[in-house]
Amino acid sequence: MEKMGRDEIVAMYKPDVERLLPYLSWLADKSGADVTKSYEAEDNKKTLAFPVYDGTLLAFLNELGSTVFMDQNYRYIYSRYRIRDYKDELAQIEKADIMSMDVLGGILSKYTLGGMTKACLWTEGVEHQIFYRALLKAKSIIEFWDVPLENAGGDL
Repeated sequence: MEKMGRDEIVAMYKPDVERLLPYLSWLADKSGADVTKSYEAEDNKKTLAFPVYDGTLLAFLNELGSTVFMDQNYRYIYSRYRIRDYKDELAQIEKADIMSMDVLGGILSKYTLGGMTKACLWTEGVEHQIFYRALLKAKSIIEFWDVPLENAGGDL
């Protein structure tokens, strides 16, 4: 990433940011809200309760999982920038620029990929506005160096 120019970075990230834009308003609406329900059997049968996630969240995560933002080695971003909790994540998102799009990718990767084994991360990503702010920051970075992005898919 350090050897890439800004035009190459914009060309690399712009299509994926455009694909994710339709979810931006949904993420804004759901910030701080619970996106899971607990499934329990009917008729007082004894079963294990498990979380059931909002369909739009799952569609967003599926889409996000196939973007250039995903980095299996996101832990290195966390150690390099000394990110410890969600407050550090939000601070790094705010400081991000065109040359640190990998930081946004690392943070999004933690919540997307990490959420596959620790599902509470998906809920925390929505509650703490991690997904929303990272996507909004990526959009503003792309727009600063290129042209304004249109919400081609409309709102969900």
